[in-house]
Amino acid sequence: MPSAAPPADDAQDSDESLMLRYAGGDISAFDALYARHEMGVWRYVFRSVRVQAVADDLLQDVWFAVARQGASYQPTARFKTWLFTIAHNRMVDHFRTAKNHASMDDHGDDDEENGLAHTLAADSGFGPVRQLQSREQAEALITAVEQLPADQREAFLLQAEAGLSVEDIASTTGVSFETAKSRLRYARRSLRQQLQEFA
Repeated sequence: MPSAAPPADDAQDSDESLMLRYAGGDISAFDALYARHEMGVWRYVFRSVRVQAVADDLLQDVWFAVARQGASYQPTARFKTWLFTIAHNRMVDHFRTAKNHASMDDHGDDDEENGLAHTLAADSGFGPVRQLQSREQAEALITAVEQLPADQREAFLLQAEAGLSVEDIASTTGVSFETAKSRLRYARRSLRQQLQEFA
């Protein structure tokens, strides 16, 4: 599982300016982008595919795609939206070609008290869950998210893990604004119902 922090020199640069620097040949700018976003992308992918080895492979594919497209990058959308669109497309390809889904319930050894649970409690707009104080609560949340229909789960993860707006989620997943908004609304309603004891 990845872990890193952005280099101090690049901490104040926007994602878009870093990507443009990389397009101009500055490898350190790519390193800064990778350090800044690797965990968010990994958690988004992992919560969707639920197998650590698959998530690791898909993460590598995503960043290879970013590197390959660097020279032609144009900041027509937020970098984060563009990045998570690549991740979304890699997962769509994975699920389309995957032959064996038997291992999809293998959850790996991630730390459930961080990532989704922390982000959700902090600022995702989930509402009733203000603080997840125990592993039991965090695991209940993860289980509830995994039980969501795939389209609702993805929309929720894009907001909770990637911090994307409804508009960006719609763009990333190729649906209308209203569809993305509806998926988030249904996801939150379902999670509230499943997690009432922790509200």
